[in-house]
Amino acid sequence: MKIDILTLFPEICRAPLSESMMKRAQESKIVDLRIRNLRDWATDKHHIVDDTPFGGGQGMVMKPEPIFAAVEQLRGEKSKVILMSPAGGRFDQTMATDLSKESHLIIICGHYEGVDHRVIENLVDLEISIGDYVLTNGAIAAVVLVDAVLRLLPGVLGHEQSAADDSFSAGLLETPQYTRPAEFRGWKIPEVLLSGNHAEIEKWRKEQALKRTRQNRPDLLD
Repeated sequence: MKIDILTLFPEICRAPLSESMMKRAQESKIVDLRIRNLRDWATDKHHIVDDTPFGGGQGMVMKPEPIFAAVEQLRGEKSKVILMSPAGGRFDQTMATDLSKESHLIIICGHYEGVDHRVIENLVDLEISIGDYVLTNGAIAAVVLVDAVLRLLPGVLGHEQSAADDSFSAGLLETPQYTRPAEFRGWKIPEVLLSGNHAEIEKWRKEQALKRTRQNRPDLLD
């Protein structure tokens, strides 16, 4: 997979995507990840990428010219262009799975009061929000999206079943997990996990996942 992130703040993306599994995915050539400064496509001497909104209002709006220039240079026949925006559709595990099947993602990080709407109307394939809240800039959201997508690619996680067992992958939250010691401060782990009976353990895990989902995210059961 190839991913290009277009942002005004490359370092916000670079640090978290250069650690742990994200770092190994790049070193193993599972993903070709490029974090690009959108100002490189601004043609004026001051590299201006924003301007005041038509009709008045607070804040600044990202100009269309640098965004179009960057995407048109990077885009191929199979590229999917994504805009990170609080006004987009809400990101979830199903969407992450769908995006993990793409060969090339171009991710535009919104900033300020957003981007010129002609970008959304004429350039973007998918407008995505990671939740019902507003962040300082879209670079933070882009990191969340990239992490969620990359961990679904074969070879990124240490065990291929890990992604399938994650919360949301099966429509439920992940089952509770325990490790050694079997007793800590008087709290013991469930006896079934020590039984060696894999059928009973699997049954317990499914029951606990359902219980946890009902308690924390009942909306997933609707």
